[in-house]
Amino acid sequence: MKLLLSCVCDRAVQRSDGRLFVEGQYNDLYAPGFPAKHELTLVTIVEWDRADHGRFTFKVQLLDPDGNPSLEGTGYTEVADADPSGPAPRTYYIEPLTDVVFPKAGTYTFRIQVKGTWHEGPILYLWETDEEPGEGTPVSS
Repeated sequence: MKLLLSCVCDRAVQRSDGRLFVEGQYNDLYAPGFPAKHELTLVTIVEWDRADHGRFTFKVQLLDPDGNPSLEGTGYTEVADADPSGPAPRTYYIEPLTDVVFPKAGTYTFRIQVKGTWHEGPILYLWETDEEPGEGTPVSS
């Protein structure tokens, strides 16, 4: 089992053809003070082992800067039998989270438990400031 993608964004939609559209992916959040409240969407794509099929339970935690869980959730996913001539089975977890409270500035880390193993997910950096910074320097090729 592999974690193919894990990110935080404003919104994500999976189309019927399997394509995933992620809007507004980010790793930094800015707040004028703490505790701060924010809405976000957690996106995770899991590629399963070919032998995996059926229902699997997973856990999601958001760890605060001290390593303590500040948000926890449990869900499940259904894994279809693998097509021998196609790719390994994949499942998409798209979870809009409202009113997520960040008690203080610092580094917050999502982690996801699947099949009894914890995997590091996306990292959010919370900054205390009155203004969001402007656009960064363009990357040239």
